[in-house]
Order: sequence, then structure tokens, then C-alpha cells
Amino acid sequence: MNAQSEGKDEGTRRTTLNRTSTRLTWTVTEVAELLGISRSTAYEAAHRGELPYRIIGRRMLIPRAALLRLLDETQPTEQP
Repeated sequence: MNAQSEGKDEGTRRTTLNRTSTRLTWTVTEVAELLGISRSTAYEAAHRGELPYRIIGRRMLIPRAALLRLLDETQPTEQP
């Protein structure tokens, strides 16, 4: 793969993530990409209860608000 096609993939990825930032739910694949983890790790975290999700039809969706709350809770508190 040449550098030009790699740059195109990166631009497409950023565009996809920008579009998903206003949606109420994200797919497991999108969340994995946002968190910088693999898709299988994201699915495992969901099944272990570490990642909040809802099943709608046959899709596993991650509520945006729940994920942001989870990430906010895990932020280390500042030491005085």
C-alpha cells in the first residue's frame, strides 16, 4: 500500500468519526476505534460489563451518553 492510499484511509476514518460524534449511539466498531482498542477487545469489555451497551434488533449499540459518563468517571482526580 502506498503513502497516498494510507492518507486517504486516515481521512475517511476521521470523517466517519466526526459524523458519529453527534449520534446518540455508536457501534462497537466505532467505539473501539474511538478508544484505540481492537474490535474484539471492545466486544469482550461489553460482555464483561465494562462497556455499557444496548441490543436493538440484532445490533449491539453503545449509548454515547453512557460511554462519555463512563470515561469521565475513570478520569484520575487531581492531587493538590
